[in-house]
Amino acid sequence: MEFCVIKTTLGFAKLEGDEEGLSSLTVLNNETTISDIVPEVLDDAVRQLEEYFKGERTQFSLILNPQGTDFQKRVWKALLDIPYGKTTSYLQLSKDLGDVKAIRAVASANGKNPLWIIVPCHRVIGSDGSLTGYAGGLHRKQWLLEHESPYKQQSLF
Repeated sequence: MEFCVIKTTLGFAKLEGDEEGLSSLTVLNNETTISDIVPEVLDDAVRQLEEYFKGERTQFSLILNPQGTDFQKRVWKALLDIPYGKTTSYLQLSKDLGDVKAIRAVASANGKNPLWIIVPCHRVIGSDGSLTGYAGGLHRKQWLLEHESPYKQQSLF
């Protein structure tokens, strides 16, 4: 398993993967050393993340290889269907997966998503429109949603 640490608009991120795909992209809450060399198997992921943060990319095209239970993988796959600039609720996601009663299990799987941003768990919000838990912190979730929003807030001054 290869890894690297990069600096993003939202702080430091660690990418892990191999020839079978990207297995992890996590945000780090502490400052750390940026990798001098990006392993070849992670080059494309780093480039696509840079394009995303510049506003040049709305969809990722990477081989993904997250580790989790079959149920978690089903939830993560469903997250990939949430379009850029849109949101859904945990309740709606549960309905989409065929079991409205699984809302807590869906929320738990969402919280264990190992591929921050690429598998867009930040696009899942509360049924009342509230920003609910996010492993990267609610300030990052809010930034990501604003970054993806087709409606940009303009300055009054």
